[in-house]
Amino acid sequence: MRFLPLLLALWASASHADARLSSEITLPMGIKGGLSAIEVQNSGNSAVVLSDRGVILTLDLVRENGVLKGVRNTGQADLHNPQGRVLQRPAYDSEGLSITPDGRLIVSFESAPRVWSYTDPAGPAAPYARNPAFADLQPNSGLEALATGPDGTIYTVPERSGRYDRPFRVYRYRNDWDVAFEIPRRGKFLVTGADIGPDGLFYLLERDFVGLGFKTRVRRFDMNGGAEETLIETTTGTHSNLEGISVWEDDQGRIRLTMVSDNNENLFIGTYITEYILD
Repeated sequence: MRFLPLLLALWASASHADARLSSEITLPMGIKGGLSAIEVQNSGNSAVVLSDRGVILTLDLVRENGVLKGVRNTGQADLHNPQGRVLQRPAYDSEGLSITPDGRLIVSFESAPRVWSYTDPAGPAAPYARNPAFADLQPNSGLEALATGPDGTIYTVPERSGRYDRPFRVYRYRNDWDVAFEIPRRGKFLVTGADIGPDGLFYLLERDFVGLGFKTRVRRFDMNGGAEETLIETTTGTHSNLEGISVWEDDQGRIRLTMVSDNNENLFIGTYITEYILD
């Protein structure tokens, strides 16, 4: 556990009284790719994690009195294309992950922006219809964030909006693609993750790279893009490159924000799970 960043995070988030840092742990080495998304399950005792190299991992989350202390890797599978072949570069640039009410894994991709579904993480993909708007997204800035509503509706957000004064579009799939709502862009932050919480609100994870490190921000909105709240906004270097977020309710009825970092496959940078509690 990194004690100095924990203290910095408590100080950096002090202006957002609803969010309290609970824990930050380092994950073991040996993961293929940098981690890009996480879905917490079983009341916080397990998780499904996605790497940006097309790998799905399942983890047991080890807790003491509710505080995250460690993980156990319980499984790993390479994602496949619709023809049943393991994804290869550059097609494996997987960034967003969500799980539907019927248990399917939904994955969004940054390069060649698209959304695929998996009934079995080691089986062939089932593609969603292509959205012509995805062809106009900036290079290497495709479908970074993904969330699924309680009715199975899919939401996805590109990393960039195209201009600082242009809002982020939240694309929605309900038998066909449309734009559900737009999110105002604030400063230089870019989108890295999203989830729909147990409160029915849309949570957006963002980062800003300022040369020496990253700033992290979490905002939430109603499902029309209104009622904007900033829950977390850190100073530079408080956390690593947080890319995925899972929003869930613990056994005390509190909302937790569990986030995972991408180390960009740099052996000198750790991979972390960072968890906040909304009091």
